[in-house]
Amino acid sequence: MPATLPPFAAFSRNTYPREKIAGGFRQVRTVGFKNISTYQAKKGLSMPTRAEQFAGLSVAIVTPFRDGKVDVQRLNEQVAFQVEAGVTAICPAGTTGESPTLSHKEHEQVISESIQAAQGKTLVMPGTGSNSTSEAIRLTQYAEKMGADAALVVGPYYNRPTQQGLFEHFKAIAEAVSIPICVYNIPGRTGRNIEPDTILRLAELPGIAMVKEATGSMDQASQILSGTDLTVLSGDDSMTLPLLSVGGRGVVSVVGNIVPSDMKSLLDAFDKGDLGRAQELHRRLFVLGRDLLGLASNPIPIKAAMRMLGRDTGDVRLPLVPLEAEPTARLRDVLAEYGLAVD
Repeated sequence: MPATLPPFAAFSRNTYPREKIAGGFRQVRTVGFKNISTYQAKKGLSMPTRAEQFAGLSVAIVTPFRDGKVDVQRLNEQVAFQVEAGVTAICPAGTTGESPTLSHKEHEQVISESIQAAQGKTLVMPGTGSNSTSEAIRLTQYAEKMGADAALVVGPYYNRPTQQGLFEHFKAIAEAVSIPICVYNIPGRTGRNIEPDTILRLAELPGIAMVKEATGSMDQASQILSGTDLTVLSGDDSMTLPLLSVGGRGVVSVVGNIVPSDMKSLLDAFDKGDLGRAQELHRRLFVLGRDLLGLASNPIPIKAAMRMLGRDTGDVRLPLVPLEAEPTARLRDVLAEYGLAVD
């Protein structure tokens, strides 16, 4: 018997239309939106999640720079590349987009230009997080005004709030806008884990729709998935298939900047119940991601890889520095071994 939804999620403004049935609620099939996977339906795992339209491949795109400024032309080319690949969403101005080194004006520019370039052909979920709640609200409101489909909000970094502080932070943001909020939990960068109990509390708020899960803990992901109807997306390329196996619905990918079709194929194979093919793609992508992203802090290696593949997006900004000679040579080998033609 399919799992039923917890009562608090029954009529969230971010859920699909639902109708009441005996024992809970069921999702009303709506043309133009993603539904639960074929595999889940066949196996009786058909618990619809709160933001199913974001199920699949989202790509955390890099911010191209030229002469010290955002390179709008290259940014438009990046968005077009992802649209052509058929991704579910793009996520500009996040960690991969070097948001910490963007000025407020540049951050807004990257958001607005990405939305304009997407032309409604793919969803746009820009990064709007900050360790200042008021600044996160301002950026999220700006994204909504520009037409963003959702906002990716990282946990506050450096100031290390308590769990109650984290709850109040996300609550204030969610209540300030009407677009869905994706809680981005990456304690390795922020210095503070958003504990499962806090996320379960946040799930009671209608504006909280998704979690980008980057703790590396399958126990934490499972606790969230078993206690809420939030749409959980992997924040690590290597954890995509394991997370799908416990109910995750996709990934916010870095390697998708260079091989979106392969990551999309993994997700599609799982949705069709072809686990052998999904495992094959997982193993291949795992090696690429491990060897690529292990060379230096993100997005240093992915920008270097894009340059080698003829899609130069300029250098990273200080305090990040370009990839050094030895890891650059290793990166070239990694890309060639994967089967990509490097310059």
